[in-house]
Amino acid sequence: MRCTNAIVAYLILTIASASARAAEPTRYLRFQKGETVSYGLLEGDRVRQLTGDLFGTWAKTETTFAVNDVKLLPPTKPSQVLALAGNYRSHLGGKAPTPQSQIPQPFLKSPYCLIGHEDAIVLPKDAKRVDFEAELVIVIGKPCSKAPKDVAMDYVFGVTAGNDVSERIWQNDENVKDVQWWRAKGSDTFGPVGPCIVTGVDYGNLLLRLRLNGKVMQEDRTNHLIHDIPSTVSFISQYVTLLPGDLIFTGTPGETSAIKPGDVVEVELEGVGVLRNSVVAEK
Repeated sequence: MRCTNAIVAYLILTIASASARAAEPTRYLRFQKGETVSYGLLEGDRVRQLTGDLFGTWAKTETTFAVNDVKLLPPTKPSQVLALAGNYRSHLGGKAPTPQSQIPQPFLKSPYCLIGHEDAIVLPKDAKRVDFEAELVIVIGKPCSKAPKDVAMDYVFGVTAGNDVSERIWQNDENVKDVQWWRAKGSDTFGPVGPCIVTGVDYGNLLLRLRLNGKVMQEDRTNHLIHDIPSTVSFISQYVTLLPGDLIFTGTPGETSAIKPGDVVEVELEGVGVLRNSVVAEK
């Protein structure tokens, strides 16, 4: 009997250990080495090159590179990029959500606004005030149309960190603001994302932090989102079909402030790492 109990205990421990390994976070990078662009698995300070389709069938290769020896790219090439406005109470000044905030309020950013880790945010010559906005970004993993909320997470591949860079005058000034946020939110370089996609973590309770020149300017947890990830994905998919690699910025917490040439902006998302970008003026 003692032997049988020992075997059962061993099997339980083995299964528990396997489950723990399966639940460990996995981090995927999209990188360039020479002329080759690939996806890879982050393994410590090295990246293992993958073949195939990250959102379909892929396989590991024997090729690895030091992370410092490759250029990190935006972690996907999306067909579309959406973002939410007013999705943290702390960003609304602690006030109750407005009537408009009773449902998610997505807007579109140009896919060409995306830049990767260590790329520069370029301030347009005629920009007056450009702010940072630290955000968790949803990465869609498979085609998603009219998904019910209770299965919406089945369409989420993982998350990454993002900075919804925003020109406030074009966005909000009553005298000159645009009808749409197309350039205030979607100008070239106004969408830093990365450095990697993480899977296997609790996306709904991650620490999000932004540092400007080393000083913490924003800090909150993703469990304070007004509209959580399942609600957001489900709502958008009722009207817009989402495709693998598409990105959804989920809103920024707290207060934002202006950035200027020479600044360094770091967005840190628990489990993902630090997305770092310098700020330069357009030449």
